Amino acid sequence: MAASQGRAAAGLLTRLQTSAPTIRTLSSSNSSSQNVPSCLWKLGRLNHVAIAVPDLGKAQSLYKDVLGAQVSETVALPEHGVYTVFVELGNTKLELLHPLGEKSPIANFLQKNKTGGMHHICIEVDDINAAMTELKEKKIRILSEEPKIGAHGKPVIFLHPKDCYGVLVELEQA
Repeated sequence: MAASQGRAAAGLLTRLQTSAPTIRTLSSSNSSSQNVPSCLWKLGRLNHVAIAVPDLGKAQSLYKDVLGAQVSETVALPEHGVYTVFVELGNTKLELLHPLGEKSPIANFLQKNKTGGMHHICIEVDDINAAMTELKEKKIRILSEEPKIGAHGKPVIFLHPKDCYGVLVELEQA
């Protein structure tokens, strides 16, 4: 009986060894970072995801009263044509955007998207000027000639969504 149990165990072990998936690990010599060209600047963390909202008061109430998040006061940014409210999430923020003035880019967005929606993502960079120079060399369109001061009081630029797979990307000086 012991011999038959030994053969059964050996057969099971053989089946496990042949059916187990192969796990491959990357060695440091084959790192994918070797394929990434070096830059004079670096991308940092996700700073926020911006959401255009048709009713700022209702959006603030949703995040504060219903979902229990910490929500900032409304801040007007006339140079950007928006009112902003930040919702703290621990690892990042949401930026609620509402039009300020008739020429607001958010007003245009809301004309096309009546209920609102995701407007852009914001990623920090360690050198916004170097980023602008290199992105222009790589034919990535930047929506302004110079950085503007954003909602956090830091320089920001926006990259054209057609050059970023349909996503409006904001870069902010860290």
